[in-house]
Amino acid sequence: MYISIIGKAGSGKTTLFSALSGMASPTSGGSHGIVSIDVPDERLDYLTSVFNPKKTVHARVELSDTVAIDEGDLKNETINQKSLQQLRSSDAFLLVLRGFDNGENVSTLADFRTIFAEFILSDMAQIEGRLERMEKQSLKKDNPSFQQEKALLEQCLNHLNNERPLSLLSLPDADDKRVRGFQFLSRKPMMIVINCPEKELSSADTVVADLQSQLPDNIPVLAVCAKLEAELALMSPEEQAIFMDEYGIKETIRGRIIHLAVDTMGLISFLTVGDDECRAWPIKRGMSAQDAAGAIHTDLSNKFIRAETVSYEAL
Repeated sequence: MYISIIGKAGSGKTTLFSALSGMASPTSGGSHGIVSIDVPDERLDYLTSVFNPKKTVHARVELSDTVAIDEGDLKNETINQKSLQQLRSSDAFLLVLRGFDNGENVSTLADFRTIFAEFILSDMAQIEGRLERMEKQSLKKDNPSFQQEKALLEQCLNHLNNERPLSLLSLPDADDKRVRGFQFLSRKPMMIVINCPEKELSSADTVVADLQSQLPDNIPVLAVCAKLEAELALMSPEEQAIFMDEYGIKETIRGRIIHLAVDTMGLISFLTVGDDECRAWPIKRGMSAQDAAGAIHTDLSNKFIRAETVSYEAL
């Protein structure tokens, strides 16, 4: 699971990333902009204590602090290609919005609409470019696959022209698979973090409800103080417990973000145990046993016969 943290300049997205990276180790690649976090799973911890394997492998979420986005950046492709590809390769977005007054007449909803509009305009430009190239491929016009792709892209473009993200476009499985190959930005799952001042955390529920009532689709929203969370991340466990109790924080930002990401992306974990390893395998909720087996190895899916499973509670 690869999630890009996005937001306008000054939104606090890098401060939020610092809060997350302060509680987890950077990836082995040594990038300063990526943090890899294990998905907490008490079931896996218990199974490890029972089976005592050589290693335990949690499901993992990678969070990346990407380039700041403002009006016109994606439509006009003023951000570099590496950053754009980083966005396209993401499984989901964590959008950080300004919930504070810094003298710039900040509007949380306006910040959301600016970035959301950029996603839609970027997808439109990508589709229009693809359709223009297809129009020049006269030798392929009688190909059924060519016509199917053209019709699908025109359907997507018409949907975007109505200022609706592709995440709200319902498609058959075959078309959905074809669309995924384009890595459209407005089709990716999104979560929102409102970066509030410390003094407004007591009314965070009201801030969240107010924004959610104005959003398209059912985008999940959290309200946090990124500066406070970054300070908390640098404390010892003992200091963290005292600090969290003082400010009424029930769970660290890392836990809240990871749980939010797993739920937003519709994921669950199935667990395998043995002498060599205990492992959590992330799969889509509702996936068949045969497709789930493919998460381990394609041969297990291609040559699938049956699966014998037991619930964690029963075990």
